Amino acid sequence: SNTLCCTLSFQQQHSFQPLLSAVGSHTSTLLRRAHHHHQMMTAAVLLMATFISVSLQYTSPRTLTAFHRWLHPLTHRSLSTIRAMSFQQPDASFPYQPPAWAEGKLTNVPTNGRLHLANLPTPIHLIGTKADGGGKNSILSRLKELNIKLYIKRDDATGGAELGGNKIRKLEFLLADALAKGCDSVVTIGGEQSNHCRATAAASRMVGMSPHLILRTRRADSIDNKTDEMGWNGNILFDRMVGSTIYTCTPGEYGRLGSIKLVDGVCDYLQFKAKQNPYAIPVGGSNTLGSWGYINGVDELMAQMRSISSECTLDHVVFASGSGGTAAGIVLGLALAHEHNGKTPPKVHAVGVCDSPSFFYNTITTLADGMGISLDSDTTTEQFVRNAVIVHQGKGQGYASSTDEELDFILLFSLETGISLDPVYSGKALYHFLKKVVEDDPEAYRDKSILFWHTGGALGIYDKGDDLLVRFNDVSPVKRINVYGEKEGDDVVDLS
Repeated sequence: SNTLCCTLSFQQQHSFQPLLSAVGSHTSTLLRRAHHHHQMMTAAVLLMATFISVSLQYTSPRTLTAFHRWLHPLTHRSLSTIRAMSFQQPDASFPYQPPAWAEGKLTNVPTNGRLHLANLPTPIHLIGTKADGGGKNSILSRLKELNIKLYIKRDDATGGAELGGNKIRKLEFLLADALAKGCDSVVTIGGEQSNHCRATAAASRMVGMSPHLILRTRRADSIDNKTDEMGWNGNILFDRMVGSTIYTCTPGEYGRLGSIKLVDGVCDYLQFKAKQNPYAIPVGGSNTLGSWGYINGVDELMAQMRSISSECTLDHVVFASGSGGTAAGIVLGLALAHEHNGKTPPKVHAVGVCDSPSFFYNTITTLADGMGISLDSDTTTEQFVRNAVIVHQGKGQGYASSTDEELDFILLFSLETGISLDPVYSGKALYHFLKKVVEDDPEAYRDKSILFWHTGGALGIYDKGDDLLVRFNDVSPVKRINVYGEKEGDDVVDLS
């Protein structure tokens, strides 16, 4: 209903005023009755019938036809809006119905449903171009100069501090599968400041499973020798607050054994030594099942863009890619959705923050095959993927390692927009795209609309605190209030 009203607000709303008033009273009654999934489905069907019956009383046949055209693509999405506003039971699994544009195209549909853990839909912010404090290096001034319209899809707002970021969309499917298989614990792996591990740990506790995290850290040996502590910085604080059992390995051990063997090893240990029934989740939650989270995310985006305006189009979609699962969902989703609608898709840019472009092309191809992609022509899956996305090398001096230019960009973007980017994923990706890709050929991006899909990770900023501290004095001065007239100095504000 919210989506419907938003859509009508961009049309000739005055002609529908009696209709909206009548439908509003029916909607309130229906939603009060909708406490469970099957009741919500019933409410959605009754709501459709109400729209039609009331519209017959108040509108002309021509208006009714136009109204139906708006209503048809929104009916199943209205249910998602209702659920997003309703009471959530984290461990309750619901049947999953893929978007219409994915039916017959992606045949390996999740069979164990989906949990409702995330706060969806996440908002889309249009970034203004009024620069305040950016100076000659202003990001927003450059966007204004090129007349670039920048949207931010705020997947950093999918949950609170525990769940926020892109990983929770994947975990809704992965943990539904774990519960269906009767698992009582979860094992996953990532870097020391892994956003994925933090979200997995919190979500596991929410659904009644114990979290076991394998963290890759250069401090593994010193922690083992008790000369260093695991600590409580950034994501690790939240890992430990929910009682995660943490296993450490060095980057060298991770490289030699690989993430799959390490996860399988801890699962075997829990199964045979601790008598638990663990569920293995790969690095980043990036497998064929997890990638459905961003098939769902693309469907959400498509509905949001339609609600803004039927004429609203995106020229470019940009996001960070680390393990490839989010990329697979977005790339396949945008390509298939636009093909279904008979429209040209936006150019899709995946900015790799680790590994090489070939790694991501291969990973997305493998995941697409695993999701059962069905192509109409003789095009191979790899050709389809390479036509659907441009992968950029954006890791800079290495994964989770920040250059001065990247940190300056992150701080300046926060100063100008109020939006925090993380130094490992979103900050690297947007920095590389705007400062390298766009500036390499600025005229190609003039007058274009760009959506940056913010994948979260703000807790990773804590790990860069010392590096950022030297920059704070210029942008965030601290002054002493001189209450009694006894203080002197440039940093004193005299109120006496």
